[in-house]
Amino acid sequence: MKNKQTSGINRRAFLGAAVAGAVAVTTKATDAAVSDPQRARPNVLFILADDLGWGDLSCYGRPDYRTPNLDKLAGEGVRFTQAYSASPVCTPTRCAFVTGQYPARHPVGLMEPLPWRKQEGGVTGLDPKHPTIASHLAAHGYETALVGKWHLGYLPKYGPLKSGFAEFYGIMSGGVEYFTHDDSNGERDFFENETPVPPERAGYMTDLLTTRAVEFLRRRRTRPFYLSLHYTAPHWPWEGPGDQELSKTKKRGLREFRGGGSFKIYAEMMRSLDDGVGRVLQTLREMRLDEDTLVIFTSDNGGERFSYNWPFRGEKDELLEGGIRVPAIVRWPGIVAPGRVTEQVAITMDWTATILSAAGAKVGNEPQHKLDGIDLLPVIRRRDAQATFERTLFWRHRNQNAMRSGNWKYLHNGEEEHLFNLGADARENAEFQQTHPRELERLRADFAKWEQGVLPRKLRPNYD
Repeated sequence: MKNKQTSGINRRAFLGAAVAGAVAVTTKATDAAVSDPQRARPNVLFILADDLGWGDLSCYGRPDYRTPNLDKLAGEGVRFTQAYSASPVCTPTRCAFVTGQYPARHPVGLMEPLPWRKQEGGVTGLDPKHPTIASHLAAHGYETALVGKWHLGYLPKYGPLKSGFAEFYGIMSGGVEYFTHDDSNGERDFFENETPVPPERAGYMTDLLTTRAVEFLRRRRTRPFYLSLHYTAPHWPWEGPGDQELSKTKKRGLREFRGGGSFKIYAEMMRSLDDGVGRVLQTLREMRLDEDTLVIFTSDNGGERFSYNWPFRGEKDELLEGGIRVPAIVRWPGIVAPGRVTEQVAITMDWTATILSAAGAKVGNEPQHKLDGIDLLPVIRRRDAQATFERTLFWRHRNQNAMRSGNWKYLHNGEEEHLFNLGADARENAEFQQTHPRELERLRADFAKWEQGVLPRKLRPNYD
């Protein structure tokens, strides 16, 4: 990763300003937004794919199918090559985005992932009193909606409407059958606000979420909107839009949900996802909203068995790069120069800080509410895509610890410690701890210090 001076200020000063802007609370929009009243409060469309691997878009290298709509989105904005999820599994990453904080600061973020509603999930969720990106934006005059997957606690105590979203259309759990909308325990999981959607309103889940997002965008409104579109694709069960008859023969249960599938079916799921995003973006254009809408697309963690993660090792549930390195694309016409690729290191919470900054929304000064993410607008607005700054990031998952500091990465997988240099070996095959013992000692100590400031680890069985 290159570290150049930006606009006459050195990297340390630039980083300090960026962090201060995000943590101390960003109260202004971008310079361009301030000078243009129409840009002062952009609409926000945040699209989150589920278990989408690093290379699963053709613009990231997928060789066996194409994703033309997402490729076009990347061509119209900036594509990140070093973006990360806050966790290698669903619930902690969603917790990180909604709160803007490391998931280890929240009890629900320790549910790795969130158990089923009749187990501990029924009494664990995101505290409704904690501020969220939705509550911040709602307080700033935004219309807020979540279409898709929540996975941060079950009714009656938890849910999107209790955490700042004015409306909700989607699922509460980690994954559902794409046609019957049953969860992995055979119970129907599909809600409109807090009312179950009747079974007769059937359809392929990806299409249903797309249709609702399109309906939301077509409404007449007098204030800006924030739409979180959290697709369930391409999370298991692996079913394409033409697999409805096959779905009827499946038994309901966790083993059956996670089995099956093929590269062909995965490609069909991804084409459906790409088509859905294309419909949503086309609606923005038809409604003449695209010029005034900040669009961010990313994934909640790395992919599973059918994902393409080259050149990285690992997958979902691991803190190797393949489990946490994800695609990320940002488009904001007139603010973000098109056709750019950046090596800037980013993480889930940064999207929270960036959205709030773009909207000019305030965050409280209480220490427990401060953001861990930083506003990336100063980076993505620059035409010099190589002007980046170093980051220090932390992950903790089950018995695994990881930390990235510049290009150095510390990994403790529960049995062994590793020191990798991602600038020299992104595949994490070369071991550097013998040749750079001081770096290993420094990262180990920094991780221990960070861990003292979050909740203690609480191991849980994997119910996902």
